[in-house]
Amino acid sequence: MIRGIRLLTVVFTVATAAGVGALAAQQFPRAAWNAPQKPFKVFGNTHWVGTGGLGSVLITSDAGHVLIDGALPESVPQIVASIRTLGFKVEDVKLIVNSHVHFDHAGGISELQRLSGARVAASPATARALMEGASGPDDPQFGIVDPIARVASVAPLAAGETLRVGSVAVTAHLTPGHTPGGTSWSWRSCEGARCVDLVYADSLNPISNDTFKYTASPLLKGFEKSYATLEGLPCDILLTPHPAFAEVFEKLAAREAGKADAFIDPGACKRYAAAGRKNLAARIAREKA
Repeated sequence: MIRGIRLLTVVFTVATAAGVGALAAQQFPRAAWNAPQKPFKVFGNTHWVGTGGLGSVLITSDAGHVLIDGALPESVPQIVASIRTLGFKVEDVKLIVNSHVHFDHAGGISELQRLSGARVAASPATARALMEGASGPDDPQFGIVDPIARVASVAPLAAGETLRVGSVAVTAHLTPGHTPGGTSWSWRSCEGARCVDLVYADSLNPISNDTFKYTASPLLKGFEKSYATLEGLPCDILLTPHPAFAEVFEKLAAREAGKADAFIDPGACKRYAAAGRKNLAARIAREKA
């Protein structure tokens, strides 16, 4: 698992440093992304059911559950097994939502919808791509990411819309940049009388194919809006589509070593946005050079 996380970090570091088209020259590390990971409770009714390199988060209630992200198509058996290991059933997932439509985060959604019968909801741009099985030329990584299985039915949602399943309420925050329809999610989880704010923040990496220019795209302003959105959210615990971005497993290890509040980090969202701003500035400088 650790080797997979390191490979993931190397791929995105190289891509960020090398500029446009870097991922086209890289092999997506699907096996490392799909490395086995034991599921665990993050806080309260929030659980990690993703892989060693990809996020998938289950938020539970007595009236059904919410699942954020479906990882790769080949991740589905692991996600389903992880849900069951925690004592829940995939058939009780009533809502599936997504961070962004790339194959490593949305590739499993079609099958997970089929297995659960859940409703799928996404931003308008993501909803179109999920139902078509691919994103369009306005996606910076158009042409270098794999297509996905088409999702039969997707309900478009609005910025700031709150979706509910039983006692779970997840709020959509449109955070474009990495893709046109990128979405971050916020909710609250409680342990007894103690409640915290959680954010599953979408990827903020300005990675693209060889021809895409952020300086010629509305996604440049989209990124700035996304940074401001994440900076303004109540955020006690940060989770991300790739766990390395939020040091998820490092925090888990610290908690297992005795640091009970290892996941609590109220400054995490602001630092994540600041890192995104730095990467985007470097990317724009390269485009203008």
